[in-house]
Amino acid sequence: MIERILVPMDDSEMARRALAYALENHPDAEITVLHVAGGPSPLGGAATALALSDDVEAAAEERAEEVFDDARERAAEYDVEITTEVQLGHPVRAILNRAADFDAVVLGTHGGSLSDRLVVGNVAQKVFRNSPVPVIIAR
Repeated sequence: MIERILVPMDDSEMARRALAYALENHPDAEITVLHVAGGPSPLGGAATALALSDDVEAAAEERAEEVFDDARERAAEYDVEITTEVQLGHPVRAILNRAADFDAVVLGTHGGSLSDRLVVGNVAQKVFRNSPVPVIIAR
């Protein structure tokens, strides 16, 4: 039985679909939304901007808040409260480092723009191949 679910989210539609899948299909599970800040991006823009901040952790929290606000609104539609967490670093490593504490990971097939996917790589595929717990890929 799936009691604890990790839902990695960015600001993509696929990430929103992954959260909706978790909320619809596992209404009694504890859901944690994870946002990873400072990962690779085309030309290093997002990571560089974060690294140049005076307070990197505060800057990461601020960037994540928009994602979390959206996630909380979606969860409220299902009368569910979610937990949120911000990690710094590479998305695949951050997700895999947290995955063992959950019964499953639910994530979207891809996120970001086409250029993000080409430069950064396919996070879903790498998580799917290396996760210590079952991974559900939502489309």
